[in-house]
Amino acid sequence: MSRLKVITHDAATGPVLEVVGELDHDSAAQLRDRVAALTLPSGRRLVLDLAGLEFCDSSGITALIAARNHAHAAGADIALAAVPPRTLRVLKIVGLDQIFTMLPERHGATRS
Repeated sequence: MSRLKVITHDAATGPVLEVVGELDHDSAAQLRDRVAALTLPSGRRLVLDLAGLEFCDSSGITALIAARNHAHAAGADIALAAVPPRTLRVLKIVGLDQIFTMLPERHGATRS
């Protein structure tokens, strides 16, 4: 299994977290902690760039939902960018494609 790396970038619209590797039971807390440590100004957008995501289990999905809850509690928006096909399929099956803004790539998600 690939270890999870979460790389933070700043964009004009707000923070971008690049999620690389496997988001699972062993690593989901790492993403939750990174998101919880973010200061999200109201009206900004948190982008989770999932282009490098290799695997996501139910714990990973829960971490994505926690990120959404954190963003919305701050009055910020959230978008998932470059969601891999297998993860996108799971998100659609459970209806989360209806609550997350999903964009094909990060750069579109970070434009004002």
